[in-house]
Amino acid sequence: MAHRKSPSSGGASGSSRGWHGHALYFAPGESPGVNYRALSNAMHGHPTAGDRATLPPTAALIVRRIMMIVTLALLTCATAFAAEGDWPRFRGPNGTGISPAATVPVKWTESDYNWKVTLPGPGHSSPVLWGEKIFLTCADPKTAKRMILCLKTTDGSVLWQRDYPSKLYDQHQDNCYATSTPAADADRVYVTWTVPDEVILLALDHSGAEKWRRGLGPIVAKHGSGQSPIVHEDLVILANDQEDLARMVGAGRAAGKSFIVAVDRTSGQTRWQLDRRTALAPYSTPCVYQAEGGPPELIFTSTAHGITAVDPRTGRVNWEMEKVFLDRCVGSPVFGPGLVIASYGYGARGSLLVAVRPGSREKNVEPQLAWDMKKSVPLVPTPIVKDGRLFCWADDGTVTCMNVSTGEPLWRERVGGQFYGSPVWVAGRLYAIARNGDVVVIAASDTFEPLARMPLGEPSFSTPAVSGGVMYLRTATHLVSVGGKK
Repeated sequence: MAHRKSPSSGGASGSSRGWHGHALYFAPGESPGVNYRALSNAMHGHPTAGDRATLPPTAALIVRRIMMIVTLALLTCATAFAAEGDWPRFRGPNGTGISPAATVPVKWTESDYNWKVTLPGPGHSSPVLWGEKIFLTCADPKTAKRMILCLKTTDGSVLWQRDYPSKLYDQHQDNCYATSTPAADADRVYVTWTVPDEVILLALDHSGAEKWRRGLGPIVAKHGSGQSPIVHEDLVILANDQEDLARMVGAGRAAGKSFIVAVDRTSGQTRWQLDRRTALAPYSTPCVYQAEGGPPELIFTSTAHGITAVDPRTGRVNWEMEKVFLDRCVGSPVFGPGLVIASYGYGARGSLLVAVRPGSREKNVEPQLAWDMKKSVPLVPTPIVKDGRLFCWADDGTVTCMNVSTGEPLWRERVGGQFYGSPVWVAGRLYAIARNGDVVVIAASDTFEPLARMPLGEPSFSTPAVSGGVMYLRTATHLVSVGGKK
């Protein structure tokens, strides 16, 4: 299989805003007899003089018409991939945390559970769901053995479990060996975990058979790992940003090698890899942003690069806003109308949240700061954008409702408790699990209205999942199902 570097997007690497980035792009089925660069340029209406010598005069028109057909087919397939109600990744469809469910109750007691099952080990990962299957990871804290489970939505019974021996290593006291949330599609579930000498990304089919496994090299991360994979069209994408321990007092190891990788979801073969600078390891999971009339872009956050928009087809950087984050990115990026929203923090609290107007490579427009927020910023929980409002649920239980377009606060109130899990939006309400295991419910409205608080009985660092009108809640040792039609 041939490969090459994609052309530089220009701009100085030291600029605070600009275009740059190089990705190794592997074209499926590429052969030396085809000028793929010329074809790509023709597709986008930017053939060079060299391309014109390679392609006949009508090639651009023909290829662009073909590209329109292919794009329509891909959009149709992507729509068919996830049925309404599936929860295929961290925080559900595209990481928005929003569910169309109408049958999750506002409050409940344990007698209202559909079922509650004991898990074979702890974990902070969230459940993901496809159809009538729940996929979840657990780990043995004494041996670091990793476990991948598939359970039935109807009664929580285990359909299969796959165990992978591992080894212990140092990490943050609040991290664990099953922190990354899987991603799923109609055919497979994709899981990642790490040990110091290897980042592992693997795929199992819905029957539990391993289909492919990749070792992506060693990892350097003082607090352990926690980034989750996503599926976009025919790609599985993982941000493998690592740590430069020289930034920390007493560090003696070399910086880790940071990169973003996209692999073919069927074979696991690398389609492209984007090398990155290394600073502090982030724990955010990317989302897909698409401006009106524009192409889809993968949005990543990190200390070293700030906010980065990447072309999912090639791995080329479309735009980037650097030097906006001074410390670690933990919560994941979200988006609103014409805005990308992301944050960073230090220690146990967030420091800065920014709303950025995206740039455009095609229009030669650089990203611009729209507004920022410095008070009660979440560090770990990811915000919710819904109906023109941004809901920020901070680690200390302070919730802020803002106008997403302007950043104007509408209210800011304490709900009580400490939080690592992110909120989800269901039927005009926000649900979040406190670290002590209390499920807190408030109205997602322009006025603060607490609605309920229910204990799960043990700690939880996880985020709820919602599928088929049912909410799934993961605690230290149990998985709970509540809601749905009875």
